Parts: sequence; structure tokens; C-alpha cells
Amino acid sequence: MSEPVIKAADVLEASKGMLQKQLYVVFTRPTKGLGPVMENLETHLAYQVKLESDGIMVGAGPFWLDDEETWGGEGMVIIRAASLAAARNIAEADPMHASGARSFEVRPWLLNEGTITVKISFSKNEREFI
Repeated sequence: MSEPVIKAADVLEASKGMLQKQLYVVFTRPTKGLGPVMENLETHLAYQVKLESDGIMVGAGPFWLDDEETWGGEGMVIIRAASLAAARNIAEADPMHASGARSFEVRPWLLNEGTITVKISFSKNEREFI
């Protein structure tokens, strides 16, 4: 027996009333070891900061290995884009990918559930992000 084909419209209908925010996730991994990744890290991070300041990036960061202490060079970036093609163009322009230090895969992602809590204490000049 084969799996049923579930269309996006079916998912949207089932999750009606939820956020239904279309985003794109860029999964990125080293192609030639960590040397080229580290050589491109500064320009990559500058590009990420620009994406953030331009309102394109939702979030990004590295994946730790299972020991939770070591980095193997992989990461993930969540971006806003008009289409999958536009998201791929954004990923291709990342100096890490343009240099060939990392390869990437872009997947469309529908954000439906979750909570972000931000606490700001003005008198203590403290911020907390949960």
C-alpha cells in the first residue's frame, strides 16, 4: 500500500487558525573539512548580520555534535523569502556557500506552532529570551 499524497492545501485547511507563516530553512554543511569553513566564518557571519538587519533572517546557528560540546561545521538558517527560488538565491549569496566551503539545501517550512517569550526589565537593563 502506498502513502497518500498530502497537498499543501490540505495541511493549510487542517491548521486553519494557526500562524501559517511560510518560511525557508537552509541546512548547511562543510564540503572540504573545517579549514575552509573557518577561513570564511568572518564574512559569513557579516552576511548573516546583514540578513538579520534587513529583516530576512528569522534565526540561525550551528548544530553541535551529539556530545553537545563539539562543532562539525553544520548549521541552519531560517529566512523569509518570496519563494523557494528567492530563498535559494539568498543562500547562494552567502560567502560560505559562494566560496564552496559549505553546500546547502533549502526546504520550505510552514511555521504553525510555538511560543517565543521576551522579558525586558528596564530598571535592571536586563533582557531574557525564552
